[in-house]
Amino acid sequence: MSSGQGIRFLLIVLLAGFAAVLWRADRRPPWLTPQVRTAVPAAISVLYTAGVLLPNGPEVPFGTGEVAFLLTLLFVAVRHCPWPRGLLCGVLDAVALLLLPVRSFRALPDEALLSIVVALILVGVSAGLAAYLRSLDYRRTVAVGETRRAERLAFAADLHDFVAHHITGILVQTQMARMMAERQQQQDLGPVLAGIERAATEALASMRRTVGVLRDTGPEAADRRPVGDPAGITDPAAPSSRRPPPAAGSASSTGRNG
Repeated sequence: MSSGQGIRFLLIVLLAGFAAVLWRADRRPPWLTPQVRTAVPAAISVLYTAGVLLPNGPEVPFGTGEVAFLLTLLFVAVRHCPWPRGLLCGVLDAVALLLLPVRSFRALPDEALLSIVVALILVGVSAGLAAYLRSLDYRRTVAVGETRRAERLAFAADLHDFVAHHITGILVQTQMARMMAERQQQQDLGPVLAGIERAATEALASMRRTVGVLRDTGPEAADRRPVGDPAGITDPAAPSSRRPPPAAGSASSTGRNG
């Protein structure tokens, strides 16, 4: 491999690395996954280093550009690639980075050893920072999942407290209406049927409020009063609390008339 060929191959390495780093996310093809982005440029860099180490290999040193994109790809591999492929991609990026000083080992052995030590420090810092941020992402995901689970439980409690309350009132008044119909007290059915209608309307309204909160994904959803807010219990519960006394009176009068 001549020096001219070595320089051309180095340009290919740099082009592949910076394309993997700078390619806009919204314009990446589907096949350009994080694994491909982090593994392919590192593999090309390793192959190039192996060619430099051949007996007739060119003496082309490495530059800061190659170090920069390999560190970036190492960071991407550790933070974003799924495991265990992310581990393999990260190891490949680290090996490619650590092999860079070896290219100048024949000409400058002392500086090559110092560069290897510096590369080890850079690998540790980059991988450690990426692993820390990945752990924060995982904790955030777990916290969001727990919050959503708590919200689902709260909505289930709201549905039980409100809708079950109204449905129970509907059931009781329906049984009362059936008893009146059996005893031919049709003239007293008006208030009972009106109470059933109100309770059904309130149950439907409670259900719609809860469904509306569930469907709302905008920023104002967090400021909306939950369905289970004690301040909202008065309106749906008050009519039901006012209805039982007349119903009980009607029932007792029905018993006396019977």
